[in-house]
This record gives sequence, C-alpha cells and structure tokens, in this order.
Amino acid sequence: MSLTFYQYPACGTCRNAKKWLDEQGIDYEEIHIVNDPPSKEKLRELYEKSGLELKKFFNTSGKKYRELGVKDKIKTASDDELLDLLASDGMLIKRPIVTDGKKVTVGFKEETFNEVWK
Repeated sequence: MSLTFYQYPACGTCRNAKKWLDEQGIDYEEIHIVNDPPSKEKLRELYEKSGLELKKFFNTSGKKYRELGVKDKIKTASDDELLDLLASDGMLIKRPIVTDGKKVTVGFKEETFNEVWK
C-alpha cells in the first residue's frame, strides 16, 4: 500500500504521523501542503472520500484561520466557497491528510491510523 501524505515539516502532528507510518513500514509520497497545496478539485475529492464534514479540513488553531475570520465564514459559506478558501492557502488546511485514493484521514490520532492504515 502506498499513501499520499500531505504534510507541513514544521508541524509536530505531521512529524508524529510520519514516525508512525515509518514504524509500520508503510510507503508514502510526501507532499508539502504549503508549498504544493492540493487543488480545489483534489480537496473536493479528499473531502468526499473522507466522510467528514468539510469544516474538519480547516486548521482551526492556525494564525491564518483567525486572521481571515474563517470561524464565522464557515457558518454561512457554501461547500464551494469553503473549498476555494482551503485551496487558496495550505496553512488553512488541517494536517496531515493521508490517502490511498479510497480512504482519507485528516489529522493524526494513533487509534485512527491503527484502524485505517494498518
């Protein structure tokens, strides 16, 4: 199984997820989520496959999220508008995002990774 691993190197959560994947011997392709953010179409695909609410894709603890007042926008914006916003700046996207093309996880919780990627 080979995964796509959208991550930000300075992110501690991403480092923990990477360590977990390495310890399991799982192959993955790393994509720097800020330098090479997923397109709106790719984000839509990840969102649809994840089964999560779109708001779960936002990095709610990030500076950009607060600066842009995203918390208030989420309440009234359409999915299309939210996807545009996510695609506009990799720092707005919760990370890491891991996918094998069928399943998608957002963030890192060891229990979830054990269930989905082991």
